[in-house]
Amino acid sequence: MLAIAPPIVDPTTSLWVSPWIDDVTNETGHDPKSAYVERFWLGILGPSATWLLRSMSYGFETAPEGFDLAPGEMARVLGLGERTGRHSPFLRSIARLCQFELAHYRGGGLVVRAAIPWIEPRMVARMPAQLRQEHALWDQADEEGSAYRAMRRRAALTAMSVVRTGGSVSDAERMLGRTGCHPSMVESLAAWAHEQHGFVIQYARSLD
Repeated sequence: MLAIAPPIVDPTTSLWVSPWIDDVTNETGHDPKSAYVERFWLGILGPSATWLLRSMSYGFETAPEGFDLAPGEMARVLGLGERTGRHSPFLRSIARLCQFELAHYRGGGLVVRAAIPWIEPRMVARMPAQLRQEHALWDQADEEGSAYRAMRRRAALTAMSVVRTGGSVSDAERMLGRTGCHPSMVESLAAWAHEQHGFVIQYARSLD
């Protein structure tokens, strides 16, 4: 994962927050307020970033197109204090979401995922044994619920894993082909993974 350092945010100036929607994650992912996010993403993101993610998700329920967020006020609501400088707890929470590709900055605003993806296998492997077992049960239940949805989710995770390690769209397509992914999914999912990861790459380069 890339280490993402957010820009300095003026606590007196609102930050426009809009939903990050893509067809793949919308179809296969989880609501930010779901038990899956609370159980499995919490240990990865940390409590502050998880609660920030949930709070912004509630905001989308009343303002689906986006809303103005007051950084200082939100920081106080989450118990993170009033500081909103680059190294403040609030900005570190946003950086955590960006680091794991659950949000990115665009045009001075923040784009936040409306649906949260499944955790990649390599990250699941680092979980405590109990959580790994529980995640396996979630995985099994999802596969039994919809074979097509499970196949698409696994293919999406594979494509994302390839591009996150420096692979190209062609590399992702070859890997998906070797894993038996349906041909109709190969090209679209490889391009999707490259585009999704590209948001974080572009932001990281803007900090240089």
